Amino acid sequence: DAGSSVEETEFNWDEYLEDTGATAAPHGSFKHVDTSLQNGFAPGMKLEVAVKSDQNTYWVATIITTCGQLLLLRYDGYGEDRKADFWCDIMTADLHPIGWCEQNKKILKVPEGIKDKIPDQEEFLQRVLKGACSAPANLLEGLHRGKNPLDLIAPGSRLELQNVRDSLEAWIVTVVENVGGRLKLRYEGLEDSDKFDQWLFYLDPFLHQVGWAAQHGYSLQPPLAIRSLKNEADWQEILKKVKEEEEESSVPTDLFKDKPVIGVHSFSEGMKLEAVDPAAPFVISPATVLKVYNEKYFMIEIDDLRPDRTTSQSYICHVNSAGIFPVQWSLKNGLHLSPPPGYPGQDFDWADYLKQCGAEAAPQSCFPSLISDHGFKENMKLEAVNPVDPEEVCIATVTKLKDSYLWLQLEGSKKPVPDCIVSVESMNIFPVGWCETNGYQLRPPRKAIVNKQKKIAVVQPEKQILSSRTVHDGLKNQELNSSDSVVINGKYCCPKIYFNHRCFSGPYLNKGRIAELPQSVGPGNCVLVLKEVLTLLINAAYKPSRVLRELQLDEEAAWHGHGETLKAKYKGKSYRATVEVVRTADRVADFCRKTCIKLECCPNLFGPQMVLDKCSENCSVLTKTKYTHYYGKRRNKRIGRPPGGHSNLEVALKKPNKRRKRRKHFFVHKKKRSSTSVDNTPAGSPQGSGGEEDDDQDEVDEESLTEDSTSEHQDELLEESEVSEKKSLSSSPTQSELSHSLAQDRDKRKRKLRTFSFSDDENKPPSPKDVKMEVAEKLQLDSNPLEWSVADVVRFLKSTDCAPLARIFLDQEIDGQALLLLTLPTVQECMDLKLGPAIKLCHHIERVKLAFYQQFAN
Repeated sequence: DAGSSVEETEFNWDEYLEDTGATAAPHGSFKHVDTSLQNGFAPGMKLEVAVKSDQNTYWVATIITTCGQLLLLRYDGYGEDRKADFWCDIMTADLHPIGWCEQNKKILKVPEGIKDKIPDQEEFLQRVLKGACSAPANLLEGLHRGKNPLDLIAPGSRLELQNVRDSLEAWIVTVVENVGGRLKLRYEGLEDSDKFDQWLFYLDPFLHQVGWAAQHGYSLQPPLAIRSLKNEADWQEILKKVKEEEEESSVPTDLFKDKPVIGVHSFSEGMKLEAVDPAAPFVISPATVLKVYNEKYFMIEIDDLRPDRTTSQSYICHVNSAGIFPVQWSLKNGLHLSPPPGYPGQDFDWADYLKQCGAEAAPQSCFPSLISDHGFKENMKLEAVNPVDPEEVCIATVTKLKDSYLWLQLEGSKKPVPDCIVSVESMNIFPVGWCETNGYQLRPPRKAIVNKQKKIAVVQPEKQILSSRTVHDGLKNQELNSSDSVVINGKYCCPKIYFNHRCFSGPYLNKGRIAELPQSVGPGNCVLVLKEVLTLLINAAYKPSRVLRELQLDEEAAWHGHGETLKAKYKGKSYRATVEVVRTADRVADFCRKTCIKLECCPNLFGPQMVLDKCSENCSVLTKTKYTHYYGKRRNKRIGRPPGGHSNLEVALKKPNKRRKRRKHFFVHKKKRSSTSVDNTPAGSPQGSGGEEDDDQDEVDEESLTEDSTSEHQDELLEESEVSEKKSLSSSPTQSELSHSLAQDRDKRKRKLRTFSFSDDENKPPSPKDVKMEVAEKLQLDSNPLEWSVADVVRFLKSTDCAPLARIFLDQEIDGQALLLLTLPTVQECMDLKLGPAIKLCHHIERVKLAFYQQFAN
C-alpha cells in the first residue's frame, strides 16, 4: 500500500527546516530538558577514593569533570596541578561519599605525592570539607550505582500525583513509560485500563515521591473520576499493598531537587482574572478564584453564565501556574478575550462585567513577573505535546509571541487543533530532535506526506517487474497524480533512464558517486522521472552548485519543454535554479544526450540505452584533452551557460597562485576517490581535475543562481578535512605511485579502524538497526587516545556516523587529550551543535573514554 509506506518515511528535521526556511528554537530555552540531561554528579563535588599505591587507605578527591559513568578526579591537596588527575569508572572504582571512611572504620591517609604539602591532616580535612558538597551516596552504592538519575524512574516505579481538577488530595501512580523524563502514568488500581493515563514531565510541581502527601498533611484518595470503579475496601487494600512494596518501587528523593519551588500566593476567593484552561489552551477567558486552599494552592473556574450548565471547567493553581493573567492583559496585548458562554452581546467589557458580578479584579501584584529573555522568536520550530491527545508530540511553529507566552501551530496531529497558548517555561515543549534522541515517534507534517505521494509515478509493464534495488527509493512507493496521467508506451511515459557509470564522467561529476547511483530510474511521467535523474546527477557532482549552473535554463534559448526548479547544496549554502525538462517520450533520448554535452561527459553516461561492455562513443580510449577538443574549448562560451556568467579565464588571471595551490590538493584527494572505483578511463585522463581547478570561480558564477540558506555542510566538511590531512603528500610522484601509496594508506587505515567503524560508506548514516548492533560491541583501541594527534581524532570521527563533524575538530585542533575532556554541555556551547548531533557525538566520545579507561588507564 503506497500510502502506508509513505507514512513510514523518516522525517528529517534538517531537510524540513531548509524547505520551510525556518530556524529551530535555541536549546537553551528548554530549561527542563537541560536539567534532565544532568547525571547527578557535578564538578566540585567531593568523595572518598581508594589510594592506588595503598589500597587499604583512602583520600578525599574532587570531581573535575564528568562523562556518563566516568569521572575525572583530583586528590585534594594538589590545588591547580593537573598532573595527577585520573579517570574513574563509577561501576568499578572504589568510590564513596564523604563520611564513609569514618562510619566504616577505614583509614583516610594523605597520598605520597602530596605528603609534604599537608603537614596537619586533621586541620586540612576540616578546612577543605567545610561547606563541601558530597557526591550523592545513592549514585555511588547499591542498585543505582553508575546510572543516570533519570533512568532510576523505571517502568514500575511509583509516585504520588496531586489531583489538580477537583481537590488537593493525592493518589499513587505507576510509571508505565519514561521517555527522556516525560512519564506516562497510570493510577494505582487501574492496571488493565489506560483510559485515565496521564503524561507529565518528571519535574511537574504536582508530581512527588511516595510519602509526600503524609509529610505535608494531605490525604491519599483516588480522584473522583475513578473512585466509583472500586469500593472503599478495595482502595484501602491497594494502598496497603503499595506500602508493603514501597522499598522496591520508590524513586530517590534527590531526583526532585531541581523541581520548581511553589511560592506563597496572595489571591482571595471571588477575585476575577483572565485565564487559559490547561485542558483546552486555545482561548483566553474571564475566570474566578473559586476557592483558596492554603497559602500555596487555590482553585480557578472558567466563567460560564449559562443557567443550565452541567459541568464546570475548574482546576488548581499555584502562584507560578502558567496561563493566569491580570484583568485587561489581553486588551493591552491586542489579543481577543473570549466572552463567557451566556454573556449577552459580543463586545465584552471588563468594567461592566465586574460591576455586574459585584467582584473585584485580582491586583497585578498577585501575578508572577514575566520572563523576557527566553530566546523564542516568531516562526521558530520546536516539538510540542498535543493538549487534546497528550500521547502525540507534534512539530510546532511559533505563530505569535506575547510577553512570556507562545502561540503554537501544531502540524501533523491526527485531528486538527487550533493554535495552542503555552508558557515559555512549559514542560510540554521540547527542542528540535528531542523525539529522535529519545526514540519517540514525532508526528510528521501532513504536507510532507502529500508531496511525497505525488512526487513521481512508476508504472511498470506486468512482464518486467523491477526489484526494489533497481528502482530508486524515492520512486518505488508513489501513487499516480491525476493531473499527470501516465499511459504505458504513451506520449508522456518516459522509458527507463540508465546510469552507465563506466562511461567518461567529465570534469563535473564524481565517478565514484555516479557508481553508487541506482542502475536506472523509471519508467513513469517524463517530467517527474527526468527531474529525479537530474537531482541525482547534481548530488553526484564534485560541486553540485556548479552542475546546477550548467543545467540552468538559458533565457535566450528557445523554450521547448517544461521548467522545473531544482536545488543544490554546496559549502553550507543552498541554491535553486529553473531547469528545462522535456514532457514527451519522443524527446527524452535527445534531452539526455544534450544534457551530457552540457556536462562535458560521455553522451551515453545516462539515457534510455544501457551500455553493457563497450560504449558506442568509445569514451574509454579518449583522453581528457580529446574530450575538451570534442566539446570545444572550455574557455569559450559554453552551451547552456546562463547570461551574465564570468569566464574561468578572468579568475585564472586574477588569482593564478591560489588556483594552482588548490588544484594540487584537490588532485591528491580526487585520485584517492578514482582509485576505488572500476574505471574504463585510461591513466592519462584524470577524472575531475579540470572542474576542480576553478574553486574561486564558483563564488562568482553562483551569483546567477538563487541562494537559499546557509545551514548545511555534510560532504564538504568531510572532503575538505581529507584534503587537509593529505597536504603533506608530495605532488611529484607519478600517477601509479600516488594511487598505490594512497591505496596502501587506505588499507592500513581500514585495518586500524575496523574495530570501531560504524559504516563503510562515509556519506550514509547507518540505519537504527545497524547502530544498535554496533553499540553492543565494545570499542577496542589500537593506541592510547591520550597520545592521539588531531589527525588521529579526525580519522576516528570519520569512521563513525559523526563524520561530517570531523572538520570542526580539525579547525579547533582537538587532540586526544582534549577529546577525553569533552562533555555534552561543552560540545553544545563550543561547537554550536543541535541536541541530536551533540548527543550522538558524545556517545562516541564516551565509548573512547570507556575503552581508554578499560585498556590504558592502569
